[in-house]
Amino acid sequence: MAQAETRFDCIVIGAGIAGASLAAELAPHQKVLLLERESQPGYHTTGRSAALFTETYGPPVIRALSRASAGFFHNPQSAYLDHPLLHPRDVVFIARDDQGDSLAHMQDELGDAVTRISAQAVADALPLVRPGYASGGLLDKSAADIDVNGLHQHYLKTFRAAGGVVETRAEVLGLTSGPDWEVSTSKGSFHAPVVVNAAGAWADEIAKLAGLSPAGLVPKRRTALIVSAPSGINPDPWPMTVDVDEEFYVKPDAGKLLISPADATPSAPCDAQPDEMDVAICIDRIETAFDLQIRRIESKWAGLRSFLPDGDPMACYDPAAPGFFWLAGQGGYGIQSAPALGRTAAALVMGQPIPEDIAAQGVTEQSLTRTRAGMAA
Repeated sequence: MAQAETRFDCIVIGAGIAGASLAAELAPHQKVLLLERESQPGYHTTGRSAALFTETYGPPVIRALSRASAGFFHNPQSAYLDHPLLHPRDVVFIARDDQGDSLAHMQDELGDAVTRISAQAVADALPLVRPGYASGGLLDKSAADIDVNGLHQHYLKTFRAAGGVVETRAEVLGLTSGPDWEVSTSKGSFHAPVVVNAAGAWADEIAKLAGLSPAGLVPKRRTALIVSAPSGINPDPWPMTVDVDEEFYVKPDAGKLLISPADATPSAPCDAQPDEMDVAICIDRIETAFDLQIRRIESKWAGLRSFLPDGDPMACYDPAAPGFFWLAGQGGYGIQSAPALGRTAAALVMGQPIPEDIAAQGVTEQSLTRTRAGMAA
């Protein structure tokens, strides 16, 4: 690149859904560089998400951000989308007899967002559930499948159309603060007064490169498999099924079934791959709950979902480093909260208040800071 193209107003590290949504919101106002270590944006967690939009579960800040994102999901108003982002998908949380307390606790927590249903209603909604397995469940009729690639591409195309620059295969090798930040990468060095750390599972590693203490981010591996439905059965109209203690889930997927043991195994940041024990556990749990014999796995993968100590995300400047902004810790909710969190983070990067419609849902600047209660020092 020419020297003139190495200096920006803001450098965003990580082109997954977090970095892409923030960059798209910033680009109309600033000269922004989006750095991605892989050959394509979204290679890791974003590209491996089986995302569902629901306002009914997740930590409190996530629920507020999801409510604030609903308007965009239902009416995206994008020149780069020619189809809906959401496709309705009921969710049924099922419980065995020994999980009655968990079911009651979830019902208390979710309130009017879910409806208690009987064992017979579970069987009617989920034809493959083994007779006698489920004693009851909760029905969420507000959920929907998310077109993750469509959402991600909307942000990347919006970013580029506003003059944003994307550099792929640009692994960050060092960060040095001065009058500006210098970000050394495998494709050269870039400079900006503001650096946004949206590196997902690698966010603490990026902080260390900048000489900052980590935030206590814990990447956790989640495994998913695609298997065939029984011959002659189309599962696409069925709800997503989630064990009330999140020991597994099953989601229809283009005529097949996406299944997961809902594992959350701490992991170092890496190109996550399925562990054979997790695959075996998944098959055992699914075959125990459902009249389904899994003879062949059509595909399998794993992704990392990154959590901060209190489970809520962080979007704030680091108190120890002027110009270093954190956007991390979305856990398993980064896709469904991206529209509101991207707008919120962009406003905070520019020193502006949180947009009124998002603040109205209860999202505060303090709730996204590194110094909030429940966070590591």
